[in-house]
Amino acid sequence: MDAVRVIEIKKSIFADNDRDADALRGELKSKGVYLLNLMSSPGSGKTTTLIQTINRIKDQVRIAVMEADIDSNVDAVKIKEATGIESIQLHTGGMCHLDAEMTRQGLENLPLEGIDLVILENVGNLVCPAEFDTGSCCNAMILSVPEGDDKPLKYPLMFSVCDLVLVNKTDVLPYFDFDMDKCTEYIHMRNPKSKVIPICAKTGEGIDDFAGWLLEQVKNWKQHEN
Repeated sequence: MDAVRVIEIKKSIFADNDRDADALRGELKSKGVYLLNLMSSPGSGKTTTLIQTINRIKDQVRIAVMEADIDSNVDAVKIKEATGIESIQLHTGGMCHLDAEMTRQGLENLPLEGIDLVILENVGNLVCPAEFDTGSCCNAMILSVPEGDDKPLKYPLMFSVCDLVLVNKTDVLPYFDFDMDKCTEYIHMRNPKSKVIPICAKTGEGIDDFAGWLLEQVKNWKQHEN
């Protein structure tokens, strides 16, 4: 019997998207627009965190938000009403993520010449969004206390691609078996350079730290424009 041939595929199936993402980042760099890709599972508190943060920094940087969901415009309306900033809804047509081309389509509907910071609130999912480069300048995610401190072990890719992890809902720490030190250790197993900030979007704890980090990111990005 003939031996089975093994063929090694060198080209990533995401290669086309990666090229599109790099091109989009270059365009954003030339315009001085910083794009943050914020990911998490559903119910982790992304929208509430954004409202708290945006209201702290909207007088210092010009901000717009893109809300990605399979359906509805609930979050985009909530952001608009709570902050007064430009907010648009992106429907993914049933897909559980955004890729670079989908992100570009959203950005084309924003007046980028008058914006310093665009925040993309990605579809709620700990798997698919991490697989696709959106063209963002930075990836961040929210892990909520009720989800458990072991999530970096179970969903390694999400944590490995994020430069920042916000651990939300710290107000319920006394009621859950969640070890912040272990969680931080697990996160750094996936990405030693990732910054970890405990927050509570409900009470505002830690939001100033996140806001300060975000302002510094935007400042550095604009200082090194092409």
